[in-house]
Amino acid sequence: MLTFNYRYRIYPDAATEQRLIEWMEICRRAYNYALGEIKDWCNSRKCLIDRCSLVHEYIIPAETPYPGEVRQLNNLPKAKKEFPKLKEVPSQVLQQTIKQLHKGWDYFRSRGFGFPRFKKVGQLKSLLFPQFKENPVTNLHIKLPKLGTIPINLHRPIPSGFTVKQVRIIRKADKWYACINIQCNVSVPDPKPYGHPIGVDVGLEKFLATSDGVVVKPPKFFKALQSKLRLLQRRLSRKQKRSNNYEKQRLKVARLHHYIDNIRKDFHFKSAHALCDAGDMVFMEDLDYRVSAKGMLGKQMLDARFGQFRTITQYVCWKRGKFFGVVDARGTSQECPECKGEVKKDLSVRVHDCPHCGYKTDRDVANGQVIRNRGIEQINSAGLADKETACAVDLPGVGENQSRQVAQSRKGVTRKSSK
Repeated sequence: MLTFNYRYRIYPDAATEQRLIEWMEICRRAYNYALGEIKDWCNSRKCLIDRCSLVHEYIIPAETPYPGEVRQLNNLPKAKKEFPKLKEVPSQVLQQTIKQLHKGWDYFRSRGFGFPRFKKVGQLKSLLFPQFKENPVTNLHIKLPKLGTIPINLHRPIPSGFTVKQVRIIRKADKWYACINIQCNVSVPDPKPYGHPIGVDVGLEKFLATSDGVVVKPPKFFKALQSKLRLLQRRLSRKQKRSNNYEKQRLKVARLHHYIDNIRKDFHFKSAHALCDAGDMVFMEDLDYRVSAKGMLGKQMLDARFGQFRTITQYVCWKRGKFFGVVDARGTSQECPECKGEVKKDLSVRVHDCPHCGYKTDRDVANGQVIRNRGIEQINSAGLADKETACAVDLPGVGENQSRQVAQSRKGVTRKSSK
């Protein structure tokens, strides 16, 4: 089963927009009520040693069953009689809110942390329509239950053979989006290793450096607009909360954050496509960037979003039929790509100069070459490639020029396009 999520801009009128906001608020209250039932039931089964039972006690009968997902979903018709406001929201949208809560609860129980929290006003910013009898999307509109048709910017058509499974309406700043989930009953094999390999090293001084010598400077989107954001946030701090002026200024801050996120993601996609144009196999380091984001250079790491870039690169490689792999990141900067000798250097040294074989190049380019070599070794050791491909991506001997690492001829592959 092939699944894609396409996101489009929608343009609801003032009445429809106000109705969507009211639905989100009703779903938020239902979410908090269901979470409150779970917390009360759990607290009634505890005995706190630092609390007096006369002051702090949850009185719930012992035979009361646990408020599970099925039980809370079955209680929704009764709740609609007691709270008529719930009838305004489509029943399936309200059910998905309860299901979302229990997904988070099951995730918390499986890993042991991340207890679901109550959502404040305005924190629930999406609605999920999980089922449609017919295709709700046309060239100009999208049709939703109890809302009717809403204008949509269908900047790319839905591919033929795909059916619309669900639609999620998302609110970001003052803009509205429709995230459409489409599926097609086909089986697409994962790309196999072939052709020209590329090792990619990412960093703060250079956003990326490839094994072919291509270097891209870091764009620093957040830092470029930080002074403007600081001004807008200073003005926001002087407004009275929940006032009209406060909401207007808050939207300005949200628009700027949304703009930064969009241009960063656009840069990541363009860089990923450039890597796929340059080679047939892309290798990156297997790093957890969340750890480095908590350090001294956390702001710069979060601005670059290396984790998001790696995920986007993996998706683009799969979509275009290119092989993507991750390699062990330990010692990539302390190894010579020519002779594999150890060359110790700290972060202040930006040139790789091997004392064993005399190979000299930029430090980040050398890291990319080491990543490429490890990726090729990983493929050959795992037996992922056939004999013809394994010969084409064989490692060079000691002291050979890196440009002769792979054969110049490339083997093409046929792959069904998703568009």
